Amino acid sequence: MNFLQTLLFMLCQMAPYLLLGFFVAGLLHVFVPSKFFERHLSQENFKSVLWATLLGIPLPLCSCGVIPTAISLRRDGASRGATVAFMIATPQTGIDSIIATYSLMGLPFAIIRPVVALLTALSGGMVTTWFSKDEIVVHNNSSCSVKTPLKNKLIELLRYSFVDLIQNMGKWLTLGLIIGALITVLVPDSFFTSLNLPPLITMLIVLLVAIPMYVCAMGSIPIAAALMMKGLSPGTALVFLIAGPATSIASMLVIGKSLGKKQLSFYLISIIIGSITCGLFIDYLLPRSWFDNSMLSDAISCNHSVTPSWIEIISASVFVLLLINAFIMKLFNRQTVKDDGSIIYRINGMTCNHCKASVEKAIKALDNIEDVVVDLGSKTASVKGYPDDEAVKKAVEEIGFEYIGRK
Repeated sequence: MNFLQTLLFMLCQMAPYLLLGFFVAGLLHVFVPSKFFERHLSQENFKSVLWATLLGIPLPLCSCGVIPTAISLRRDGASRGATVAFMIATPQTGIDSIIATYSLMGLPFAIIRPVVALLTALSGGMVTTWFSKDEIVVHNNSSCSVKTPLKNKLIELLRYSFVDLIQNMGKWLTLGLIIGALITVLVPDSFFTSLNLPPLITMLIVLLVAIPMYVCAMGSIPIAAALMMKGLSPGTALVFLIAGPATSIASMLVIGKSLGKKQLSFYLISIIIGSITCGLFIDYLLPRSWFDNSMLSDAISCNHSVTPSWIEIISASVFVLLLINAFIMKLFNRQTVKDDGSIIYRINGMTCNHCKASVEKAIKALDNIEDVVVDLGSKTASVKGYPDDEAVKKAVEEIGFEYIGRK
């Protein structure tokens, strides 16, 4: 197959699971109260770290989107250990990426991926708990419970699942599919096998590439699948699936600034040692047949012609339309930020709708603020009212973003 055929085939394979995963992620977002996540994370013990890990694994947050969420949990009373565990577990997986992993890489990978997220997060969180003396943080108990009509919840569910999440992940997922298709078409078969490098050396090389780069849990799947088809071992592919989504320059900077350099070192060491250990375990102790990617390889190869089912074709078409809709809405929202006398602040580090919502919420909570509109494209916040610059600076920096100043 050529590049376009390979890209379309990968998209059709993933599309039904992507749509299902986005929907389930929306259910978690709308029907699980945020205070449920906060009240179990305050103690400096294993239970708190375990809760943070279990609550983070199904959430569909990338390594940038998890930053304001984790810092908010920290401000509401979460311990350092629980915060580090949450930041390790959450970007590695999500209910959407677990389902999508099954679609392209099979059941064993779909099971092992969240298990590894659990183990690495628990180890990082417990090491942080053992070696860090936590200071007292202020609990925010001022929020009240407001009942939302079911109709509004359903609208929010659809908006979050098929607009917000696709706006957040669409670019990176598309990039992942394109890179995966390029690897499939351009890299010779058994390329990594011919290099004859020990798995440990290959894993270290993958780590050097994956840790500083940004790739979301979804976008990493087609890349890892394509690399496996070219001879990369299953354990090394797992290292990429862990380290790529779990780390980014932004997340490392925020952890170092908000929690401390010691916690940053625990965070990185847990991911590095955990991913390599689990990767070696897969390569040397588990049957290679569990990770046989020949079905996908055969389907994409020139010698086998497989026509996607009508469900896959319809799902892929719907997904593409949702991508286009998300792009148009994002562009329209950017164009509607007009000069109406508002004060414009430049803020760095915002990359997704989770970041946008966090900044708007933080600034709106200040005195003398009428409205806040964040534009991700220009990295600005348009503030109506009479804001205090120092208060805005403090509010923005407390949730992990960089305040530049007035535009």
